Amino acid sequence: MLSIDTLKSLPQKAAKPAAKQTAKPVRRRLPPLGALRTFEVVARHLSLARAADELCVTPAAVSHQIRALEDHLGVPLFRRMGRNIFLTDAGQACLPGIRDGFDRLVGAVNQIDSYGESGILTVSVAPSFAVKWLVPRLDRFQLQHPGIDVRVSASNALADFATDDVDLAIRYGSGRYPGLQVSRLLPESIFPVVSPDLLKDHKISQPADLRDQVLLHDDSPDDDQSCPTWQMWLRAAGMSDVDWNRGLRFTQSSLVLEAAIHGKGIALAKATLAEADLASGRLVRLFSDATPLDFAYYLVGPERKMGLPKVAAFTDWMRSEAGQITAEAA
Repeated sequence: MLSIDTLKSLPQKAAKPAAKQTAKPVRRRLPPLGALRTFEVVARHLSLARAADELCVTPAAVSHQIRALEDHLGVPLFRRMGRNIFLTDAGQACLPGIRDGFDRLVGAVNQIDSYGESGILTVSVAPSFAVKWLVPRLDRFQLQHPGIDVRVSASNALADFATDDVDLAIRYGSGRYPGLQVSRLLPESIFPVVSPDLLKDHKISQPADLRDQVLLHDDSPDDDQSCPTWQMWLRAAGMSDVDWNRGLRFTQSSLVLEAAIHGKGIALAKATLAEADLASGRLVRLFSDATPLDFAYYLVGPERKMGLPKVAAFTDWMRSEAGQITAEAA
């Protein structure tokens, strides 16, 4: 018989390590997306009726969605006082996260959409170029690409591609835009124009005939040092005795052209912007000389945008339109 002391002296078997427990992933059972969306809309309006209008359903359907969500979560999200509703503490606590989630979903879908050959294309462009050159031609682009909806963001401010929701910009400038892909689109030049009605009443065949005319001034913020003012143009024409400072002033080139069309005076017009008005006979070019400008129109965008199918389709179309103008001028 073995004694206790003998048993203690025997070598002991190493204990088997406990089986490693594999953590099972926690399954999150989310509420229906429609119910969450309904909650966000009701929380924004604090009105079942207004939420129903936005969601295009009945107030009863909205109420049913809210009750289903509250049953799923096990807590009330709204409290009712008479005809008014208010968020509970639980509703207020979860609203920011739900709202942020929907914002992220929208952003993700927009990112996917931007890589397709359809969807929204946002183009940043100066107002005068948009009105006088781009917009009148857009129907031709839409016929070729009916799946692309163009949004024209007209502003003299330069688009910030890092923060603005802009795919492409058409800029009038020197062409030096660091960090961006740049493609020259159209040159620019300047010459005097007048309405045909004003020309019927006043003989204007040489620069000296401008002495008694109202001058229209373009004060648009282009910062193009090569673009002559009336003072510079008259001096180059040898007319030092004309009061160049008189007349009407505008901060948009398109407004200068409109004023000239309506017979308000003589304008120094940018050829690209005046092209359609000259072709239609709304304006008449004076004299034969034109002053070429250093600035031109450029297609500008970040590399990550310029390769997208919808951006490539638009830039190809723009180059085609510009090529037709260049060929006609030649």
